[in-house]
Amino acid sequence: MKTGRRSSRVASAALLSLSLTAAPVLAAAPALAADKPSPSTSPTATPPARMSTVGGERLGEPGTQVELGSGAPVLPKDITARSWIIADAESGEVLAAHNAHWRLAPASTLKMLLADTLLPKFNKDEEHKVASSDLAGIGIGSSLVGVKEDETYTVHDLWLGVFLRSGNDAVHVLSAMNGGVKQTVEDMNEHAEELQALDTNVVSPDGYDAKGQVSSAYDLTLIARSGLQKKDFREYASTVRAQFPGETVKKKGKKTRGSFEIQNTNRLLTGDADVDPYEGIAGVKNGNTTNAGSTFTGVAERDGRVLLVTVMNPEKNEHNEVYKETARLFDWGFKAADKVEPVGELVPPKGAATGASAQPGAGASPEVSWSTGSKPVAAAGTKGSGGIGVALAVTAGVLALLAGAVFVVNRRWPLRRSRS
Repeated sequence: MKTGRRSSRVASAALLSLSLTAAPVLAAAPALAADKPSPSTSPTATPPARMSTVGGERLGEPGTQVELGSGAPVLPKDITARSWIIADAESGEVLAAHNAHWRLAPASTLKMLLADTLLPKFNKDEEHKVASSDLAGIGIGSSLVGVKEDETYTVHDLWLGVFLRSGNDAVHVLSAMNGGVKQTVEDMNEHAEELQALDTNVVSPDGYDAKGQVSSAYDLTLIARSGLQKKDFREYASTVRAQFPGETVKKKGKKTRGSFEIQNTNRLLTGDADVDPYEGIAGVKNGNTTNAGSTFTGVAERDGRVLLVTVMNPEKNEHNEVYKETARLFDWGFKAADKVEPVGELVPPKGAATGASAQPGAGASPEVSWSTGSKPVAAAGTKGSGGIGVALAVTAGVLALLAGAVFVVNRRWPLRRSRS
C-alpha cells in the first residue's frame, strides 16, 4: 500500500509539471462570517466549544482529532501544547490536530504572514537608508537584529534579520518601506483572508503582544504552506547563519563598515544543548512572548514526504519544549502518514477557484530547479553558510521530487493526491 501511494504522489507531481493550469481546486469547507475574528477578539483561557470549521468539521471540535488505521502508532503521550496540527504539505491532508482553530497569540510566527505578504513587493537588492521614524513603535523587550538609524541595508539583509533573529527592528523598516505599519497590517489582514486564514487578526506586523492579535495552529500552517511556494521564503527560512551589516565607524578619516554573524534561533535547524537538529528540517519560524508562550511552525522532509507541524504554547515549562514536542509530532507523522485517515484539509486560497494568483507578483522567483541530491536549500549570500540539505520543493503546495526536473511555479493549486 505504501508503494502505491508513493507512486501516485510522484505521478501527481509529474502531471502538475505538464499541466498546472488544468489542476482542479480542492473543495474548501464553508466559512461563516463569524469565523473571522473582530479586532476586539482576544485569546480565550480554554478552547471554545465551537470553533471555525474551515478545513473540515472535526477541526472545529475541541480536543485531539485523529483517526488511526490499522498499524498506526498512537500519538505521543507527552504533548502539552494548547494547540497543534500535523499536515501533509503536498496533499494538504491534516493527519491529526488538537484544538486546531483555537485563536491564540501567535508571537513571531506571525512574521511568516509578513513575509508571504511583502516578499514579492521588493527586489532583494533594493537598498533603504533607515530613518528614525522607521524604528518608532518597537515594543519594549523586542527581539532585535541590530538595525541602526542612518545606515543603509538591502532588502536581503532585512529579511535575514527577520527570519534568523526575528528582528522587530527589521520588520519595522520593511513596514516603513511598504507605506508604514498601518498599511502593512492592512495588507497582512487582507492576505490572511485571501488564504482563508480566518482565525488570524493582525494588530502588529512583528507579532509583538497586542490586544486582539490572534491566529491559530491551522492558520499558521496555511500561511507557512503559502510562503514555502516562494523561493526566497524557503531560502531565508532554512538559512542557519549569515553576516549582517554592522555600524559605520570613522577611523583615521576613513569610514569603514564591518559585519557580524547572526544565527537562526530555530533550534530544530541549528540544534542546542538539549535539542539536536531535526533530520530533514527546512524551516520555518519560531516565536515567544509573554502572552503567546512559545510557538513554532516547522517543515521537514523524509523519504519523499513533506510534513508541516505547528505547535502553540506548551504547558510544560522546560527549556526548548516547543521544539521537543514538534520533533515528537514530526516523528509520529512520518510513521503514521499512510496509516491514518485525514481529519481535515488545508484549504486553497480564494484565488485558486479562478486560477488567479493569490497575490500580485507571487511568482517573484518563477523558475526553480530541484533534485534529490543533498544540496543546501538556502544560502545567505557569499558571506553566509547554507541551510539544511534536503530535497524539498514545495511548488504551489506540491512536491516535485523528480531528479533533474525543472518546474515553473505559477501558484496554481495542486492535484489532490489519491489515497488509493
